[in-house]
Amino acid sequence: MAVAKKPAAKKPAVKKAAPAKKAAPAAKKAAAPAKKAAPAAKKAAAPAAKKAAPAAKKPAAKRTPNAAFMKPMTPSAVLAAVIGDKGMPRTEVTKKIWEYIKKNNLQDAKNKRMINADDKLKAVFGGKKQVSMFEMTKLVSAHLS
Repeated sequence: MAVAKKPAAKKPAVKKAAPAKKAAPAAKKAAAPAKKAAPAAKKAAAPAAKKAAPAAKKPAAKRTPNAAFMKPMTPSAVLAAVIGDKGMPRTEVTKKIWEYIKKNNLQDAKNKRMINADDKLKAVFGGKKQVSMFEMTKLVSAHLS
């Protein structure tokens, strides 16, 4: 049985080289789907080109920020101990918190997505010692009004 398997393994290798020379009908069959695929690729490229043209025009217009993001929010007393007591947009609150985290080296060394809370941040995070950066934004939003 083992002897029968070895020639069988060699035959496909020989056949792979031979069809390239002999099998012109097989090559035509393979080329026919390629021809069908090529127009499809051209059709797919044409809408992409049409979409790219308006996109190229759009950056010329100045982007206006969403008013909801720019609305000044008042931080709670607990959060004010970290970022200050002035009202500021949510985007600025997040920036200030990240400045505080980086300044005090509170980002976890092994898993950078986790924030290790010090005493001030622990009050903001509801007593948790460690939170993910995604959970942090949820916990901080509870301290904004």
